[in-house]
Amino acid sequence: MPGGCGAKAQGGGMLLALLGWISSCVTTFVPLWKNLNLDLNEMEVWNMGLWQVCITQEEGVVECQAHGSFLALPPELRISRLLMCLSNGLGLLGCLLAALGLEGWRTCEDKPGRKRRLLLGGGVTLGMAGITTLVPVSWVAYNTVLDFWDETVPDIVPRWEFGEATFLGWFAGAFLAAGGLLLACSTRSTKTATPLAPGCYQAPAAPGRAEGHHLHPRNADLVI
Repeated sequence: MPGGCGAKAQGGGMLLALLGWISSCVTTFVPLWKNLNLDLNEMEVWNMGLWQVCITQEEGVVECQAHGSFLALPPELRISRLLMCLSNGLGLLGCLLAALGLEGWRTCEDKPGRKRRLLLGGGVTLGMAGITTLVPVSWVAYNTVLDFWDETVPDIVPRWEFGEATFLGWFAGAFLAAGGLLLACSTRSTKTATPLAPGCYQAPAAPGRAEGHHLHPRNADLVI
């Protein structure tokens, strides 16, 4: 049973890790980190991401423009770019390492210790990917809240609000961290998955020898 529980934990961890990695990649490149609705022109919706700014008009026409300079970006956007790219790389590496350490794969079957190390390394790497996703998303969200409630800005000035990518990034970081934790914890159950040999084993006695020591009842009557 421990091996079955470990296999279920590994399957669930890999599923969460893959969902988190895909969501993190989508979060990195979609221009939906911030939304802005203009009161003067309600037919336009502005969306900002790490790489570009897009304007969506009422007719459904979307116009996007890339950020002019990396150095001209606010600090949270510059560092978020680097952290999100790092998260995508760590997530891919963690999935590959964990996949090689799964029980269903035939790689390193004769070396269970190496498979456990691969699985543990993949889980730790996925946990780091989750952290590097949660940090930039939470940082941008925190600055968005500060700018929204900034009393020094006149009320007529439109304010940026949370975009869909902010919530997707939170889910992605949570999935990566949870998947990495499950995969790392499943290494403890794989250690006890191999059945232990019996402590006391006695070879069966030879048939001829066993009959020599056993006195049949009919033979006993003849002797008497």
